[in-house]
Amino acid sequence: MQKILLGNEAMAQAAIDAGLSGAYGYPGTPSTEIIEYIIASKEAKNGEIIGHWSTNEKVAMEEALGMSYAGKRALVTMKHVGLNVAADAFINTAISGINGGLVVIVADDPSQHSSQNEQDSRFYGKFAMVPTLEPSNQQEAYDIMSYAFELSEKTQLPVLLRSVTRLSHSRANVAVKDKKAQNELQLLEDTKRFALIPSFAKEQYKSLIEKQKLLEEIALQSEWNNYQEGNDNSIGIIASGIAINYLMENYPNGLPYDLLKISHYPLPKKLIAKMFDRNEKILVLEDGYPFIEEMIGDFLGREQKVKGRLTGDIPRTGELNPNIVAHALGLEELKDETIPNIVTGRPPQLCPGCGHIDLYEELNDIIPEIGDNRVFSDIGCYSLGVLEPYNSIDTLIDMGASIPMAKGAADAGLLPAIAVIGDSTFTHSGMTGLLSAIWAKTPITVIISDNSAVAMTGAQPSAAMGRLYDIVKGLGVEEEHIKVIIPLKKYHDKNVEMIKKELDYQGVSMIIAQRPCVTMSNEKKELARKFNTLETSY
Repeated sequence: MQKILLGNEAMAQAAIDAGLSGAYGYPGTPSTEIIEYIIASKEAKNGEIIGHWSTNEKVAMEEALGMSYAGKRALVTMKHVGLNVAADAFINTAISGINGGLVVIVADDPSQHSSQNEQDSRFYGKFAMVPTLEPSNQQEAYDIMSYAFELSEKTQLPVLLRSVTRLSHSRANVAVKDKKAQNELQLLEDTKRFALIPSFAKEQYKSLIEKQKLLEEIALQSEWNNYQEGNDNSIGIIASGIAINYLMENYPNGLPYDLLKISHYPLPKKLIAKMFDRNEKILVLEDGYPFIEEMIGDFLGREQKVKGRLTGDIPRTGELNPNIVAHALGLEELKDETIPNIVTGRPPQLCPGCGHIDLYEELNDIIPEIGDNRVFSDIGCYSLGVLEPYNSIDTLIDMGASIPMAKGAADAGLLPAIAVIGDSTFTHSGMTGLLSAIWAKTPITVIISDNSAVAMTGAQPSAAMGRLYDIVKGLGVEEEHIKVIIPLKKYHDKNVEMIKKELDYQGVSMIIAQRPCVTMSNEKKELARKFNTLETSY
């Protein structure tokens, strides 16, 4: 049967068809559609599988590991920077190993379409010493999933599956297969390897090291890596993942050069050695960091033959495209890809009627009095407050950084210091920073811009809905300094006055600016209002 699917949807459908029992993740472009698709599936609606938005990526990784521990197949998804959050659990899961198959899908974002950086998740796979797969198209993204679960169970390791934006967010016809039965609940007789005290962990680490030769042999024999010999040996080409499409678009009648396609790591060293022996130079095409390029120079000691991002033959930043590849191969000049002014992309902007707008207008009335460069913010829709016409916030680093940065600045003597964070980001990674500030009695004012949704990625439900007041009170913010406001123009003056008053408090004060996201359906807005029943502080 054929289905037209996004790359993300192909991976989600493939996981369901491979006998998935549970899928966990945190929303983040370009990975969001994977969990969305699973949650909307008939299997999830019938209760046959679990599809769950977790509070953050580390939690998602640990929930998936719990499913695997019970012998079932589990999936965890995130964008590339989310793997930083999940890294503790991810790295240690390579040490403990798994029981039921465990696949970790990470969607990288070359060119930073919606991200702080271009980080390449393949380095995490190498660092953790686990198998890493990198499909090159939607059909491979579907087919490779079943293989990933089988490989996970065969090696008793998590498998990292790397996608990129163009694969995740483009559609193609995908041939789907019959669904496999789920694993039965099956516990291990000896669970010591899941208890990583040093004496047990040392043995597990030795076991992981001993598996590396097996992992290399599996990758060498993998159907996802293949070597195609050509007639022209002036250059050999190594292409990983989606990069092969940009290469073949330049050679519709066939490639004259040797081609090594890599979609399964560790690197197949014997095939790479063959490439070096047969060709005068090697061009490496990979969408992301110079991951392969660095390693093949290292282990073969012939880096002068290797061309790619490090040598400038491929631009060091941004996505690949057919023209970049053609230029590197001398087929054509590099084209000027400057977008004409008539179609220049507009900067992102807050939706008309968004509550964040009213909050920033309130802050902008206060900033001239307290001084610039003291509003620390976070990752979410409200990040757009850094742009015109608001220019209200000064910092955006990572999920949850706003409150600790405000605390650090206040410790340095920058007073007053304000942190602006969203409700979902607060429960993702803001609570620990707040607890630190409360513990130290640091004079900062925290504003939670609460729109009752993970709005930036499609208005997924927020774990904070109806709980913020109780959470911040439970963490230790004094109740008389927890204020609830509604960011609307009719309350502008009252809100400004209340924020100013809390800025004078020599301790942690909390403003909860509560208003449902304007993009939510009326049904979701009513649900948010039902949960957010707190009286305002006016």
